[in-house]
Amino acid sequence: MSANLPQALGSGAGETPLAAVVVLAAGEGTRMKSATPKVLHDLCGRSLVGHVLAAAGELGPETAQNPEKLVVVVGHAREKVTAHLTETAPGVRTAVQAEQNGTGHAVRMGLEELGGVVDGTVVVVCGDTPLLTGATLRKLASTHSDDGNAVTVLTAEVPDATGYGRIVRDAASGAVTAIVEHKDASDSQRAIREINSGVFAFDGQLLADALGKVRTDNSQGEEYLTDVLGILREAGHRVGAAVAADHREIAGINNRVQLAQARRILNDRLLERAMLAGVTVVDPASTWVDVTVTFEQDAIVHPGTQLQGATHLGEGAEVGPNTRLKDTRVGAGARVDNTVANDAEVGPQASVGPYAYLRPGTRIGLKAKVGTYVETKNASIGEGSKVPHLSYVGDATIGEYSNIGAASVFVNYDGEAKHHTTVGSHCKTGSDNMFVAPVTIGDGAYTAAGSVITKDVPPGSLAVARGQQRNIEGWVARKRPGSAAAKAAEATSRETGGES
Repeated sequence: MSANLPQALGSGAGETPLAAVVVLAAGEGTRMKSATPKVLHDLCGRSLVGHVLAAAGELGPETAQNPEKLVVVVGHAREKVTAHLTETAPGVRTAVQAEQNGTGHAVRMGLEELGGVVDGTVVVVCGDTPLLTGATLRKLASTHSDDGNAVTVLTAEVPDATGYGRIVRDAASGAVTAIVEHKDASDSQRAIREINSGVFAFDGQLLADALGKVRTDNSQGEEYLTDVLGILREAGHRVGAAVAADHREIAGINNRVQLAQARRILNDRLLERAMLAGVTVVDPASTWVDVTVTFEQDAIVHPGTQLQGATHLGEGAEVGPNTRLKDTRVGAGARVDNTVANDAEVGPQASVGPYAYLRPGTRIGLKAKVGTYVETKNASIGEGSKVPHLSYVGDATIGEYSNIGAASVFVNYDGEAKHHTTVGSHCKTGSDNMFVAPVTIGDGAYTAAGSVITKDVPPGSLAVARGQQRNIEGWVARKRPGSAAAKAAEATSRETGGES
């Protein structure tokens, strides 16, 4: 399943080119009650601000190919936010709002980063609206251009508008005449279900001019971006609106409850997309995926499964139940059951689990098996080879069609450094083997059960490295007289006519 490619803005966008996107991410987010800045909280494998930037990147080639047109206004914990942007969104510009003096002031800081006045459409979005989609932003920008607006506000019709600013329109033209806050609204205005999202498209030159006229004579002493709408309207310019198809897209995240609600919505959206592309998700309610996870047709995901990071499921792969995969590729037709894997690769038709742990660097070949209670790390397991159960394979290479006996340990650490073990192809190693690295088992070799292998084993050889068994008869009777064991042995001896 491939991601949708960015699309052009539409016919009107060519007449009013997109100049910039300003993302407001300077707030503290005190209601999150966290040392992590609000916009850096994770949602399905991406930060809140990362989701907003991804949507903005779909506005068209202007942003997809020129990330420097995306400006993030940072303020609270700006060192952390800037470092995150440098790592995850290279090329995106930042502007600093040293003091949080309102949304209008924040946009002004963003424009100053772009040189002060820009020619074209400027889209302003909030950094805590992760459910916003590129399609909705494209609709906003195209409506703004097609209608010839000075400013276009993104709105939504909600079931309950309590607490939100209401959109008041002119009945004849549909133009926005006011945004009235709930506390200031009349009874008739409170009946309106269309609300302000805080997302806008502006004419860049008119925006810069109007921001210079915004006053701070309000209860907060701040520059409000919404005041720009009144300034432009009073100057005779048209203020319009574009309605989001799904009101949940405009939801901002202010606390952990809303974060969880957004995660559920986004996860459902991702799973629906996967299922429509041919993936079977047995129980969407207990299945969680990141936005970066990809699938091929006929993959099956069982309940209780978490797929994270750059995980990919090949055609017909079957994963779960109760499995967590991060940055792991599962080949076509492979089966992964009750497993935790991180930065691993499972080859086509391979079998993993139940209760396996694949650590970074694990590479499992075609039709190979890693079975119950097996842990692997930095290990390459060749085609058709098997590590069926109760074993640790670390820093190792296993060739093709070899079998590793139960309860085997690849002893890779000497207390200071890690060492490598090589097991050739078509080898059969016994149960309870210790392979003390560095050591090589040649092709076609066997090792006896209970052996501690400290030397290389030549191809085709049998290695036996264990003490000879010695039976000390009568030991229990002498050393544990009167015990249950001694009585059982004595009874058996009487029955068979032997000596105790």
